[in-house]
Amino acid sequence: MSTVVLDSVTKVYPGGHLAVDRMSLRAEEGELLVLLGPSGCGKSTLLRMIAGLEEITAGDLYLDGKHANDLAPRDRDVAMVFQNGALYPHRTVRGNISFPLEIAKADPNMVRERVVELSRALHIDETLDRRPGTLSGGQRQRVAMGRAIVRQPSLFLMDEPLSNLDAGMRTELRMEISSLVRALGVTTIYVTHDQVEALTLADRIAIMNRGVLQDVGTPGQIYNDPATAFVAAFLSSQQLNLLSAAVRTPQNQYISLDFGLHHITMPWTDPRAYAVSQHTGSQIIVGIRPDGLTPVPDGTEGPHFTGRVRALEYHGHEWLAYLEVGIPAVAAPEPTPSTVNGHANGNGHAAHGTPSRVRTMMRRFISGGDNVHPAEETTPTPGSGHHRRADIIVRLGSRPVWRAGEVGHVAVDLSRLMLFTAQGNRIDPPRR
Repeated sequence: MSTVVLDSVTKVYPGGHLAVDRMSLRAEEGELLVLLGPSGCGKSTLLRMIAGLEEITAGDLYLDGKHANDLAPRDRDVAMVFQNGALYPHRTVRGNISFPLEIAKADPNMVRERVVELSRALHIDETLDRRPGTLSGGQRQRVAMGRAIVRQPSLFLMDEPLSNLDAGMRTELRMEISSLVRALGVTTIYVTHDQVEALTLADRIAIMNRGVLQDVGTPGQIYNDPATAFVAAFLSSQQLNLLSAAVRTPQNQYISLDFGLHHITMPWTDPRAYAVSQHTGSQIIVGIRPDGLTPVPDGTEGPHFTGRVRALEYHGHEWLAYLEVGIPAVAAPEPTPSTVNGHANGNGHAAHGTPSRVRTMMRRFISGGDNVHPAEETTPTPGSGHHRRADIIVRLGSRPVWRAGEVGHVAVDLSRLMLFTAQGNRIDPPRR
């Protein structure tokens, strides 16, 4: 087993393209850490730098406490599973799985025993004498996993191993990967863009966007208390309602979130009230998941929105409604990559300020202690979320309570509101 420490790791490609921006992260011994983010966010590049397949432009990589920037891939005791399996087409399944042990000149009897044992665990023992071209996609990925596992490395790196499979096979293999990795106790870093994979597999999730670490924590932490508006939106199975609101404090009696045609009152007893009041007179971003809105009869008191039902969608197990309420909707602000070693991506502005939970993790990343110098922080730039059609999405359950064109009313669960600055960072209540 091995620990992996990334200390302000940066990757700049020729021409100045900044792929990874000062990433500081720690994977604990035996942990299954998932790197999650949209395509092109830098997660696969980060994985390849850990494997030694890409050079690190700046920063430091430590594997099990040893500086590894200049270690050759063969000296890192790392096994990698690629998206397409990358099997040897001229070798049988048995030959593919046994190849790493053959190269290491292991005892042939031990090799045969281990290959058979592992093939049974992966449910491919009946394919041992077949070649990869005769296998299904799921079988090929099992063979690739077997080849990675057979030599018992100290670190597994998995680069979207399930993305080419159908939904049913992804679910089956996802469960097998989870059980195998945990049974072996090997530190694993798993890259995916699929939120369900991340939430179901991970001990912890690190979310990236445009090369910048957005949040890191357990699945429960980042789902229920996301550090940025981007994280909240990316982890929502249905599209998150991100709305622009102005903060008012009428005679300091309460806090009003002014959405234009609507407003919501937040009492001072709310633990976030004081932090929100610091933005009085400014715009903030309010996130509401579709299941945080409940259809109610006309005249119901309490925080609510009213609008025309523009459309209904049937999803098999539930209905969703699109309610036109006249509230400006915004996109999650994107991080602006910083200038590194004279290179810049785009306009070269500084990156967004790092969220507080990420800063805490950065302070702990080297040895689990607090005496760490985190990556340099920069000043946030103004929010860049652009306005979109003013619909909110409401989860209706298994039966629609409205018809298209009707007027609908929805109660707002204040405890489910996610509050972010205009730059997209979470508004945190004061520490006690």
